[in-house]
Amino acid sequence: MNLKDKVVVITGASRGIGAAAARAFADAGAKVALVARSEAAIGALAQEIGPSAIALPCDVASYGDFAATLAEAQERLGPLDVLIGNAGVLAPISHLAEADPEAWGTTIDVNLKGVFNGMRAAIPGMIARGQGTIITVSSGAAHGPVEAWSSYCASKAGAYMLTRCADKEARDKGLRIMGLSPGTVATDMQRDIKASGINPVSQLDWSDHIPPEWPAQALVWMCTPDADEFCGADVSLREEDIRKRAGLI
Repeated sequence: MNLKDKVVVITGASRGIGAAAARAFADAGAKVALVARSEAAIGALAQEIGPSAIALPCDVASYGDFAATLAEAQERLGPLDVLIGNAGVLAPISHLAEADPEAWGTTIDVNLKGVFNGMRAAIPGMIARGQGTIITVSSGAAHGPVEAWSSYCASKAGAYMLTRCADKEARDKGLRIMGLSPGTVATDMQRDIKASGINPVSQLDWSDHIPPEWPAQALVWMCTPDADEFCGADVSLREEDIRKRAGLI
């Protein structure tokens, strides 16, 4: 895909992978809509990027809010070409027997329902146009249990299955739907994990984490035909071959 003037909506764009992805897609020539709850942060980032970026505050856990935001993005920028579902939370970092039910449910609302809401709002228009790419930022936690991350693991596993379901239903209608499992990334989420002191991930040194610019560049690469073979699956950035194909090494 030539990304020049393509319309890309990125959730969780206020920081970390989402902010890095916004810069990467803009650098590739795309028009980007930055979506997050933090209006100030995405506003500042849109100003930094320039005229090709707009900031749209939104709670992805609300379908009505997400659908209205997507409609506004398309009204201002044009028909949607790419949806990057990156918004995610990890709390509570807690053993299941002690987890706060409200916090546990919030993670499901953002990480799982948020992915569904985006797909549900974007897919009909993409099918009508016969094209579109949806990439959800996944995790190794979607495929294996991690101590004290029950809400995160359950939500990411559910989002991975949503990717597979959406691909099964929409690939033959021209849509490309897949996930990116980036590994451990040097973001604020990792600082929270480190502070928890629970499970082996919290024991990793900061130097073990990849910079957010790596998954951002991988997301841009995944919008090209070179990644078509991964439709309906998670692409793992831990694999050296994937890093090579994405131009990271």
